[in-house]
Amino acid sequence: MLNEYSSGEMYIRYAVDDAPDDKDFNMHIHDKCEIYLFISGDVEYLVEGSVYPLKGSNLMIMRSAEAHRARIKSCERYERYAVNFPVSMFSETDPESRLLKPFFDREIGTDNILTADNIDMKIITKLFSQMCENADDYGRKLTLTTHIFALADMISRAFSAKSDNGNTARTAEQEIVMYVNENIFEDISVPSLAQHFYLSTSQFSRVFKKATGAAPWEYITQKRLTAAKEKIRYGVTAYSACEQCGFSVYSAFYRAYVKHFGCAPKG
Repeated sequence: MLNEYSSGEMYIRYAVDDAPDDKDFNMHIHDKCEIYLFISGDVEYLVEGSVYPLKGSNLMIMRSAEAHRARIKSCERYERYAVNFPVSMFSETDPESRLLKPFFDREIGTDNILTADNIDMKIITKLFSQMCENADDYGRKLTLTTHIFALADMISRAFSAKSDNGNTARTAEQEIVMYVNENIFEDISVPSLAQHFYLSTSQFSRVFKKATGAAPWEYITQKRLTAAKEKIRYGVTAYSACEQCGFSVYSAFYRAYVKHFGCAPKG
């Protein structure tokens, strides 16, 4: 079952898989923020090297370019909502970006989850349900816009009240993912990354894929392409974006961009 709706750069999705297969769920990276509501299933969520077992109603938040993936543990019925929105929709109403602090004022892959102990899941579920209700296009767009702000406000308040600030020590997997992100635009390769962590290339690839749900070079390429798309959106030329985001050959960048986004890299 799938119920989805998009308006401009906003997107809401309600999906149910009665017999989910893990092979159908891949690591992905958005150029928008995401709020994901888990309803049911036997699932754990991977975000930048962190693993979040999902139980009951859980709320996950991911900022733009934060890689994530659902890992299916069994064929139990999987039900969830997700809404994506651009940061720009907050610029006029919230110029200080206070509502976006839970998304950006933290390290990647940390503090991505809220539970019923932190936030009222009944209200959250009702907001998501209303965003998926059928209505005329204007009414649905209005509901989507207002409810995203309501969700962001609830999340912001919940994060302010949390005593856990995500200061726990990083795991080895998180250290690897963090290092890759810190050097994402540099002249790196999988063998050089493996050598840095005193691992063989095959060992490094296995650890990285288990942590992120994607092979290292697939992850690096998606990260670079997402960053390039954002730069082009804000007026950087495609050639400059290619160079700034770690691609050494423009033709290879162009082909990868078209394959990934379905359009040419131009503003």
